[in-house]
Amino acid sequence: MTRAADGPALDARLEAVLAQVRADVHADIGSDHAKLPIRLLRAGRIQRGVIVELNPGPLAHARQNVARAGLAGQLEVRAGDGFAPLAPGEVASASVTGMGAFTILGMLRREPGRLPPTLVLQPNDSAESLRRWARAAGYHLRADLLVPGYWAYPVLRLDRAPGPDPAYDGLPEAAALRYGPALLRGQDPLLRAQVQADLRRLTPLAAPGRVAQTELEMALAAWAWLQGL
Repeated sequence: MTRAADGPALDARLEAVLAQVRADVHADIGSDHAKLPIRLLRAGRIQRGVIVELNPGPLAHARQNVARAGLAGQLEVRAGDGFAPLAPGEVASASVTGMGAFTILGMLRREPGRLPPTLVLQPNDSAESLRRWARAAGYHLRADLLVPGYWAYPVLRLDRAPGPDPAYDGLPEAAALRYGPALLRGQDPLLRAQVQADLRRLTPLAAPGRVAQTELEMALAAWAWLQGL
């Protein structure tokens, strides 16, 4: 972990999220310790923040850390589930980190009218479902990263925009949704290792009609692209 002079230490995945945020008003959903919004504010990447936390323990922890940092006037801590505590149009961007992709997906689907124009999402597992949601919900993929840690963590920045997302142009669609278009184009080394691991895992399981067969076909398409085939 690193420690910056302008705030508390963040691990690599949250540092990557921090680098994708710049807004006047930002919400951190499921903030837990509130370290990310504290850093965002002190680094000048936001002017004001809303911290949302559902569970009483982390909620109290966030309030304590914000008060201890002397930032209660600029970081408001609210109790609630997902995006529900936000008013429509209240924030310009929001981050959701450290959760499973389907938990994040549920939050996004429950409150479509409260979602801001920019989202930075860091699921703890495959981001495929979030990429598919983004395409259907009118968000374009502006950043798509893998960050080393206990495992490789996806970090996505999504911006609301009209029309088809150009990030997928010229790529095998299913593989790009599964693995990330920017990661495929950039030949990301963590992605190469992930695709190779999927090929080893799926090859003995695949058979016509099985889910593993579909997943293997996506892995093969991704590997062919990475190999320039």
